[in-house]
Amino acid sequence: MKLKEINRTAIQSWSPAQHHPVYLAAGTSAQQLDASFSTTASLEIFELDLAEPSLDMKLRGAYSSSHGYHRLAWGPHGMDEEGLPSGVLIAGGENGDVILYDPAKIIAGDSDVVIAQSNKHIGPVRALEVHSFQTNLVASGGNESEIYIWDLNNFGSLMTPGPKTQPLEDISCVAWNRQIQHILASASPSGRTSIWDLRKNDLIIKVSDHSNRMHCSGLEWNPEVATQLVLASEDDRMPVIQIWDLRFTTSPLKVLENHTRGVLAMAWSLADPELLLSCGKDNRILCWNPNTAEVLYELPTSTRWCFDIQWCPRNPAVLSAAAFDGHISVYSIMGGSSQVVSQTQADTISMSFGNMDPFGMGQTLPPLQLPQASPYTITPLKKPPKWIRRPVGASFAFGGKLVSLENIKPSPQHPQQPTAHVVHISQVITETTFLERSAQLQATLAAGSFTDFCQEKIDAAQNEFDKTVWSFLKVNLENDARGKYLELLGYKKEELAAKVRLEMNRMDGLITQALLTGDFQGAMELCLHDNRMADSIILAIAGGAELLEKTQRKYFTKAPSKITKLISAVVMRDWRDVLQTCELQNWKEALAAVMTYAQPDEFSSLCDLLGCRLEAVEDNTLQAQACLCYICAGNMEKLVSCWTRAQDRHCPLSLQDLVEKVLMLRQAVEQTQKPGPSAGGFLLGERMSQYVSLLASQGSLTTAIAYLPQNTEQVNDTHNPFAPQSASECNVHSTDSNSTIFSLLPAYPPASQYNPGTLQYSAPPPPSFSSSSPQAPAPGFMPQYTQQPLYQPPTMGQPLSSVPPSHPPFSPTSSFSPPLSSGAFFQHGGPGSPASYMLPPPTGSSGTQPDRGSAPLAIHQSSTTCQYSVRGVTGSVPTSQYSTMIHKNSSLNPCTVITVQPLQSIPAEKVTKKPIPEEHQVLKNTFEGLIQKCLAAAANTQTKRKLDDANKRLEALYDKLREQTLSLAIVRGLHNMVQCIESHSYMESLNIHTHIVSSSNFSETSAFMPVLKVVLTQANKLGV
Repeated sequence: MKLKEINRTAIQSWSPAQHHPVYLAAGTSAQQLDASFSTTASLEIFELDLAEPSLDMKLRGAYSSSHGYHRLAWGPHGMDEEGLPSGVLIAGGENGDVILYDPAKIIAGDSDVVIAQSNKHIGPVRALEVHSFQTNLVASGGNESEIYIWDLNNFGSLMTPGPKTQPLEDISCVAWNRQIQHILASASPSGRTSIWDLRKNDLIIKVSDHSNRMHCSGLEWNPEVATQLVLASEDDRMPVIQIWDLRFTTSPLKVLENHTRGVLAMAWSLADPELLLSCGKDNRILCWNPNTAEVLYELPTSTRWCFDIQWCPRNPAVLSAAAFDGHISVYSIMGGSSQVVSQTQADTISMSFGNMDPFGMGQTLPPLQLPQASPYTITPLKKPPKWIRRPVGASFAFGGKLVSLENIKPSPQHPQQPTAHVVHISQVITETTFLERSAQLQATLAAGSFTDFCQEKIDAAQNEFDKTVWSFLKVNLENDARGKYLELLGYKKEELAAKVRLEMNRMDGLITQALLTGDFQGAMELCLHDNRMADSIILAIAGGAELLEKTQRKYFTKAPSKITKLISAVVMRDWRDVLQTCELQNWKEALAAVMTYAQPDEFSSLCDLLGCRLEAVEDNTLQAQACLCYICAGNMEKLVSCWTRAQDRHCPLSLQDLVEKVLMLRQAVEQTQKPGPSAGGFLLGERMSQYVSLLASQGSLTTAIAYLPQNTEQVNDTHNPFAPQSASECNVHSTDSNSTIFSLLPAYPPASQYNPGTLQYSAPPPPSFSSSSPQAPAPGFMPQYTQQPLYQPPTMGQPLSSVPPSHPPFSPTSSFSPPLSSGAFFQHGGPGSPASYMLPPPTGSSGTQPDRGSAPLAIHQSSTTCQYSVRGVTGSVPTSQYSTMIHKNSSLNPCTVITVQPLQSIPAEKVTKKPIPEEHQVLKNTFEGLIQKCLAAAANTQTKRKLDDANKRLEALYDKLREQTLSLAIVRGLHNMVQCIESHSYMESLNIHTHIVSSSNFSETSAFMPVLKVVLTQANKLGV
């Protein structure tokens, strides 16, 4: 497609690739006349502006010359220096002149543009080329086999490549080798080509066609293969382009034949060696692939010959062609649409006539318009050129994998041979510190050394706040958490007691001195100062009415103090009001008071309340302290919210800090709280998802999988285990006097006294309390439990109907417990709840321990059935199927009326399963045996529930073994896991598990592989 056009009959040269903007130099061609027969010559510089839609190029500078030019060459020499910002323009003149011009001065309009000039040559200089490596060297060729090499740094001295060739002839072309710096080639119209070695300063080889009809008009070296060059013939009898390889000079390597008349010029693209331009007397400009001798593209040209053609060094898709019709045309080989008619010529003709009225009709001539030709589309190249091909490519994949590719260059000696395409897959790790800390955390979780981990964090803490946070988390994992919390807040009981004793001794001495001297007022003042209100009043009475009145006033003045409010809160237990109204600067004192006096059921909510107040203030220091309150409360969701607000969300190490703290807090909650699923909400889920994604992006897939939920139900589980259960899940309880019904109804014996196959769950004996003291005990009084049931339980195997229907006689001297408050059935004391606040387990019970604080439900039994519900857990003696419905009737105080309604018995359908193949029976035996070992070693109810659930869900694996639907690879992997289990190599078994999951079909293993992972993880943790 034609881009631009210059109305000149001139030779041309593009500005170097380093220069911007792109310029085209045009010098009047020697021995050629234009239509006006003008003999003046000029050197002009035009700018290539592709953003301008018109065909005209902008003239940036011109220099009038006394003679025309045969060749122009524009080199980058001196562009790095201030003196030659646009390089050097070298011209070959008619009379043997080699002239150096400064293009920058031509553009600026200066008159002194000639840098240097020499007329060493004999006859016109038709050949010029700048060295591609050493830009200060220029080769020129003239008549009588003259070849000179000029040094632009020292233009006065010149050298020759060697002795003149014989017979003497004109030099039409010179070319520097593109790969080897000291090789120069020259050609003459006779068809002989000479190769010179500048190191030897001699001719090394001659190349010529044996037909003697090869009149050389063009010479170009292969940009990639150092030993190959092309020669063009302008003889109409032999209009060919020959490709020669200097290793085989007996005949051309290839001959390009498509021109019908002689070839006048050539240009080989440096950006793509598969593009070779040629123009000839047949008015055609062809673009060849010299490797295949195929014509890739033909440019639309005018009806006159093109005698010079060049590639633009800076824009490889642009070329220029100078023709004898007086135009230099700029083309693009990328195709497109073009308007073939230029309006410039029409406008010129119109301006010549003006607005005259040649016919005297009173009408001016209309504007001259040429017929509009329809635009045509030029077919682009058959394949994309090399400069727009993608040399390399890369893409990130899941798991931190980087997939990269590289288009390997074909061998220059064998360009047609297919090349191997290699795709590289590499692991990219950008967060090494993050991965190291994540691996350390994973090892801690596997080993269970949480206290040591917290201590390491305390030792490595960079600031006091981090040290305090990790100290609070460590205390969560230890016994007597509340007492240690107080120490961290600066309240040590031993030191405080010592201070009190010292102060008491000092104050007692002063009061004694005052009394001995009869100074009642002084003694009273000391008592008031020492806050001994009773002593001060007694002394005031002894000192008289005036002193008593003064003492009363001072007492009432001192009464509305903060300590008074504290005393009121201690007596009334209204800590919520204290936390809502206290000064936040005294948050440590408020938290210490909660640690000391708060009940287990309100401890968590009070810590949350203080944390929310701290988080709501604008002081960043106080906002950060809210984290400590949430740690005490065991509230992971609010801890995540508070910590995220103060940290950089996009820093991997900050995220690692958060995950470490949350996991340590979760471990503390699981150790001290009611068993159940781990607490979490939207924010925690979002951060854990971000953490898992970051692990996966760094290639740590095994660690990332460990943090994913073990089944899909956990993903959508929005139940908060730290919130009280619904009414349907809680026991029937009351705070009034009717709650004494629990002590009068028969208690269930421990599960160990029943047949193991009969009763699935156990409950602790109900608390009993004295009828003589039904009121709540004093604040320091701890409830005591009866060590034996109120009746003797049946022996092993004895039917439940044999339980005595009557109650033992009431004994007022028995040990009783106070009535439970409304919060006794959900004791969330936070990780710091002391053991003294927990309800003790039943004595002698060897079965599964119930939830802390759960109260058993009294049961009325018939002769054939017994069912009960404890905190939503139902157990039954399956003598028959009945349902117990419980109603409370205040008129029957202190008893509970229980009605029993029989349910229709539905016979169970018997399902006969195939036996497991004998060779696979070992899988079932090993997995079931491992689960039983874990159940025996586990002390946590939650862990036992997980193992029981896993034992049931493994039936899916056994069914597949019975049906023999598993693939051979999975079965082999399971047997390998069994071998590792037998040798107690649980980590190796987990590695095999990961390999099976990653290499098999998900639908084939999803039913049982997550279950096996739970079992293996617990076995490794318990060390069975």
